[in-house]
Amino acid sequence: MTDFTDNLKPRYDGAAILEAERSASVLGIDELSKHLLSRDDFLGRQEKVLKVLRKEKLFNKDQQLNLSRPERYHLGLARAKAIRRLVRREAWDHEDYKMAEYLNDEMSPFHLHMTMFVTTIREQGSPAQNKSWMPRILDYDIIGCYAQSELGHGSNVKGLETEARWDPVAQEFEIHSPHLTASKWWNGGMGRTATHAIVVAQLLLPKSSTAQPSTTDSENPSRSHTTSEYVPYGPQTFIVQIRDKKSHQPMQGIAVGDIGPKYGYASMDNGYMLFDRVRVPKSAMLSRYAEVSDETGALIRRGHPAVVYGSLTFVRGQIIMHARHVTPFSDMNWLVLARAVTVAVRYCAVRRQFQDRDGVAPTHSRPQDEVQVLDYPTVQIRILPLLAATFALHYTGEYMYNLYHQSRRTIEEGDFGPLAALHSASSGLKSLCTTIAADGIETCRRAMGGHGFGGGSGLVGLNADYLSKPTVEGDNWMITQQVAAYLIKKTTECVQNVASATQDPTEELLKDYLRGRAQHTPPSFLAADGSIDDDALVQIFRWRAAALAYAAYQARVEEKKPWTSLMIQLHNLSHAYSYHILVSTFRTALSSSSVTSLSNPTPSVLRTCFRLFALHTLSQSASSFLLTSSISASDLQVLDAKILEVMGELRPHAVKLVDAWAVPDWLLDSALGRYDGKVYEDLFERAHRKNPLNRTTFNVDWRSEEVVLGSGDGGRQLLAKL
Repeated sequence: MTDFTDNLKPRYDGAAILEAERSASVLGIDELSKHLLSRDDFLGRQEKVLKVLRKEKLFNKDQQLNLSRPERYHLGLARAKAIRRLVRREAWDHEDYKMAEYLNDEMSPFHLHMTMFVTTIREQGSPAQNKSWMPRILDYDIIGCYAQSELGHGSNVKGLETEARWDPVAQEFEIHSPHLTASKWWNGGMGRTATHAIVVAQLLLPKSSTAQPSTTDSENPSRSHTTSEYVPYGPQTFIVQIRDKKSHQPMQGIAVGDIGPKYGYASMDNGYMLFDRVRVPKSAMLSRYAEVSDETGALIRRGHPAVVYGSLTFVRGQIIMHARHVTPFSDMNWLVLARAVTVAVRYCAVRRQFQDRDGVAPTHSRPQDEVQVLDYPTVQIRILPLLAATFALHYTGEYMYNLYHQSRRTIEEGDFGPLAALHSASSGLKSLCTTIAADGIETCRRAMGGHGFGGGSGLVGLNADYLSKPTVEGDNWMITQQVAAYLIKKTTECVQNVASATQDPTEELLKDYLRGRAQHTPPSFLAADGSIDDDALVQIFRWRAAALAYAAYQARVEEKKPWTSLMIQLHNLSHAYSYHILVSTFRTALSSSSVTSLSNPTPSVLRTCFRLFALHTLSQSASSFLLTSSISASDLQVLDAKILEVMGELRPHAVKLVDAWAVPDWLLDSALGRYDGKVYEDLFERAHRKNPLNRTTFNVDWRSEEVVLGSGDGGRQLLAKL
């Protein structure tokens, strides 16, 4: 039977529209893509791996959104195992494997195995422990997860209730859950997949030990999960087998399972786990930085106690990268924000709505075209600053990548000095960057109108999956207190010794403020000729961060205000400090040879992105900048006009800029964001020919219990599933 819809075409040719958009910009996309994605031959690796995955039916995404949650876990595990087989078959290296995980675009049940689990053992395990465990981990002979957060405690790691009591006679630890709220909770891969877990538990040693508890623990001797015979020494990490390798059933004394439906990550088995006096050997405690002495039973620490949070810092660093990246498998994943912006820019360029009120009046013979949605300033102000933000997040992600690995090298050499700065930067940027990205995805969806709400947008899974990021690995509001505490401490030190020279960038920031605040005049972001002064923009963000740090110091140290009463102020300080890092690293990147050597007009277009990101941020937090004397009232008066001007400069390059992120259509899985612009053809194809609901004829007569017409089934199959 002929389907008359086969011959219908959309009124506006999306392919022609995007072709015209690309022709209007002389930006060198291939060159910019290589600049952005040069590490580990990303583009070549993507092409190689994508070619293989396209041929595997298991990775087809057509019906993915129509699956139930249990079916999504089944599919996720099947794909995870298939990727491991492809690694063997294709002789892929680890970077190829990470690329396959990225292109699969699904949270793998194996994800925590190759991130938190392996990182914790590699960094906190002794040489002997690494020699014993790493071969089995890398061969996937065991599957690991990271069991830290609990039903009663998440961000407050010091408040974890799971116990690890040392038995000096048996030379064993007893892992125990004294309360229901001690249940490990939310831990990815633990629900149905993992055979082993890194368990973060409170170390309890007998009082007879000659060791002394940490200051934090000794201040709180009445912890509800201790007894008078034991002394707490804070959280430590332990390797615990949680399932039998052959039967895959829980080990004796362990209750473990999946926590059930949640926002996003349908393929990931986030789990719960409780322990009933489970015995593990002394070697289960990761002992690179802490170990219980065989002779005295004392806790021997090596280095800084905070190294127990090293894996968390690593993952926070990864999450900062993933605020630009779509999936948390490695630092080379795609920008999550860039993906959403890619869809929004392409669709809003193709989409036309309403006629120009000030245009030439249409006639019957000469109808007026509707306006491209991307040409409306009300759409531009939502999407183009986010496009600029993708580049800000990119360069800050690169900064954090280098900072993390540089700090790890220093720590490996026994110098724990960089740990506090790394922890502060990773906490603050994790909070800010994930907020920008999570809010940005939703902003893109709304800017696309009704179609942004549908499965054809490609944002349904992306939005749901990324919703976890502002909460996991430290709630975005709680972890900013760590940044504020670091800045108050630094400010105190600088106030006491303001005259001394320093090479620490945070101290330099604070001392510049302390020396100059008496004679300070707000810098103008406008040069004498009316152009934008990029360096002045950096100074504006620096001054605000330092001023808010000093205000927090005054409130806490000089005025002795309660910490809780300052929490909102401290949160704002953390974000201001992190915005200063984003703006500063973006500006520094623009001066690097890797940018200045790019062909024209790419460097100037990237400068336009920088200016839009900085100016839009100024506009969004104008009162904060004004009250800290970071900017003048006269500059604020022209700010909106300058933003419109900069958006006008960026608009012709918008489509090519999102092209530079080189997100394949196969990964986007978006009718709205297709590279070829065939938006309406794809939307109709998905609804008319691919929707399985349209292949079933239903009995809608309320008098009949039958649901599917002709089945004779009075809803029994549905009831069975319920």
